[in-house]
Amino acid sequence: MVDGVVGAGASEPESSDSLRTFGAVVQALREHAGLSREEFADLVRFSKHTVASVELGRRMPDPALVDRAEEVLGNTGALRKAAGHLARQPGLAAWFRQWARMESVAINLDTYECRVVPGLLQTEAYARAVTLSVPPLPDEAELTQRIAARLARQELLSTRRKPPCAFSFIFEQALLERHTGGEDVTRGLLDHVLHVIDRHWNVQVQIMPLRQPDHPGLDGPLQLLETPENLWFAYSEGQNNGRLISDRKEISVLSQRYGKLRAQALTPEDSKCLLKPMRGAL
Repeated sequence: MVDGVVGAGASEPESSDSLRTFGAVVQALREHAGLSREEFADLVRFSKHTVASVELGRRMPDPALVDRAEEVLGNTGALRKAAGHLARQPGLAAWFRQWARMESVAINLDTYECRVVPGLLQTEAYARAVTLSVPPLPDEAELTQRIAARLARQELLSTRRKPPCAFSFIFEQALLERHTGGEDVTRGLLDHVLHVIDRHWNVQVQIMPLRQPDHPGLDGPLQLLETPENLWFAYSEGQNNGRLISDRKEISVLSQRYGKLRAQALTPEDSKCLLKPMRGAL
């Protein structure tokens, strides 16, 4: 499992029936109030795409969205009560769910990866290739669900979030040199990463070069997150497990490691200059 997307052998994912039902209720109340999706999105201070994902049952509603929707749609209490009975996001493992909820309101998110390109930067073709590389193989429904869950999370990158989240990604050059899925998939992945860099002023991408004798990331991937209340949390993930970290001392250690990773990786501009000729060589 990578990026919290559940593997075929785990007990997840759960049914998304409750998510679809909740979304249908939100849509019905919105339409009854005479609001377009865009008008409603402005009122609840979430992007139109996020509102659409909730209404279509593809995304777990953020608590802030539920509270603001209640205010906009009459304060009946129905949405708050219904939200308490929702099954969690399909395709996301149980240990990742709390982190996923925190991601949706984070103001800073730092990610270091040494296994695959971070999920928030993946293309559909790359996500499919990654999923099919790790046994046991999923059936078509499971494959579709996992990829959809991963791609839906990319809405987090939106600069329309209020406030937008500042993203820092550091990942190994070797992940691109591996050509997971083949040259066509890698070409599309490089195009996409360069597009994200150019389009999202809130995203920084740094590449860790192939040769780095003194490497602070040898213990594996890590993520750090800052909440709107300026509290910091961390997340680490391995084979079929993950851990949300709230201990201040552990977070301090991981912050030191991320700071060193950031200092040793190529700068964002140099990283972009590396990605362009890699793309041109394919």
